[in-house]
Amino acid sequence: MDIEYFTSNREMQYAKACYTFAKKLGLIDDDSFNAVKTRCDAENKAREEKIKNGEIVYGVTHFSLPAYIQYELTRFKLDFVSQAEKIKNNYNYKEISHDEEKEFFESNADLFTRYNGDSFSFGEVEAVIRKRIREAEYDNEIKNILCQCADRQ
Repeated sequence: MDIEYFTSNREMQYAKACYTFAKKLGLIDDDSFNAVKTRCDAENKAREEKIKNGEIVYGVTHFSLPAYIQYELTRFKLDFVSQAEKIKNNYNYKEISHDEEKEFFESNADLFTRYNGDSFSFGEVEAVIRKRIREAEYDNEIKNILCQCADRQ
């Protein structure tokens, strides 16, 4: 990847780790920077065609390369959390126990408080808790990749 598209070397390393993991998960076939550029160009062309055909385009109508990278990095994490059926052949998800969900709920009570101060019940936010735990699992996988890369240097 080219450092000019990132604010720091650390940010670039993080993106590389995310692309490596996305390839492992089967979300992309190629994690090279040239492939990122190609996907960006294809996405921009698809959005341009939709506009020409009078279709609705949600979000931006044209991605700069840095914006597209951010879009993909966000998409990878969301897919990991919500597309388990699509990914399960390439990744062995950790089991989430009911006790782990309850512990998360109790440890993060501030996340589950309404504007007026009362709290959501566990049942109301159980799906959100599972997603937050999956997000942490994703983040840990990225950290592991970053550690492996650091060990090689």
